Amino acid sequence: MRESRKFLVMLAGFMACFYLPVEMFPFRNPVFEALALVRWYAREHVILCLVPAFFIAGAISVFISQASVIRYFGAKANKFLAYGVASVSGMILAVCSCTVLPLFSGIYKRGAGLGPATTFLYSGPAINVLAVIMTARILGWELGVGRALGAVVFSVVIGFLMHLIFIKEEKVRLAEGDLVGGEEKEERSLLKNGVYFASMIGFLIFANWARPEMPTGLWAAVYSLKWYISAGFLVLVGVMLLRWFNKEEINCWISASWTFAKQIMPLLFLGVIAAGLLLGRPGEEGFIPSRIIESAVGGNSMAANFFASIVGAFMYFATLTEVPILQGLIGSGMGKGPALALLLAGPALSLPNMLVIRGVIGTRKTIVYVGLVVVMATLSGMLFGYIVG
Repeated sequence: MRESRKFLVMLAGFMACFYLPVEMFPFRNPVFEALALVRWYAREHVILCLVPAFFIAGAISVFISQASVIRYFGAKANKFLAYGVASVSGMILAVCSCTVLPLFSGIYKRGAGLGPATTFLYSGPAINVLAVIMTARILGWELGVGRALGAVVFSVVIGFLMHLIFIKEEKVRLAEGDLVGGEEKEERSLLKNGVYFASMIGFLIFANWARPEMPTGLWAAVYSLKWYISAGFLVLVGVMLLRWFNKEEINCWISASWTFAKQIMPLLFLGVIAAGLLLGRPGEEGFIPSRIIESAVGGNSMAANFFASIVGAFMYFATLTEVPILQGLIGSGMGKGPALALLLAGPALSLPNMLVIRGVIGTRKTIVYVGLVVVMATLSGMLFGYIVG
């Protein structure tokens, strides 16, 4: 199938999801919830989240030299620098578990070690400054602090364990050059590349700036100006492309971005449909009734924390939606330990997220990564529940 036909098929699928007339369906069941969730995902997370992320990932694969990625994130890079930068990336990128995937794929295929790459993969959606603030404000400062500390420590520990478990395979991967292309010679200065990437990231951040709970304050002021700021970054990117990049480079960038879109988009939508079938939308029912979840996460037992971690790992949470969901669960009797376990496993993982990760790093590594997140979330929840009583 020619690339243009593939693009038209994907575009037609997206438009079908975007305009899906779910209100006209005469039934309310898991199938309805799956269709409603996929329409919501298409409307809220594709145009302003995924599409910019694809272009950023494509730019990483084309405009950042493989040598630079290996220098800062490769197997021989300074471990403190590599894991330190990767672990706090979420403070800059307020992305969900799906939007981070093209960025993860981009740096991994350019030569980043598995450890720093998975640290980035976890921290991107987990360490969201606004989400941490909302958690502390709505659910209590204990959960806010526990989430912030747990996410930073989690990302480093999980990344380092992934590095140790698969160190032999990673050495083979890097030795055999299982990486994506792009010119090794950097045509622009480090400053120019930095401004270019900062502008694209700036658009991604401000275009998705969430509506604040309070109508006053700095966050609210930025929200009122978000589209002007986003447009400014977009114009800046356009000017830089015209002045600093030649036609061949731009074509390579678009081609690389399209490659990421082809790899990731179909799996994401299949995963969103599956998540909707099993767990429904927030506040609605899937095949697994919410009463079962609510009854299973009371107290601070290992079973309750493990169940919360599993549910969090498979359910899709858009950025910030986990806080009101947890507020309702806590009101129904959920313990603080399982609440933290869900906060540490949920935002960083989802069924769509797992399907795409498998396509990037393989089945074994994905299973180990998911297992590490679930186990650590379970143990952390139990410890937190014991401390806060």
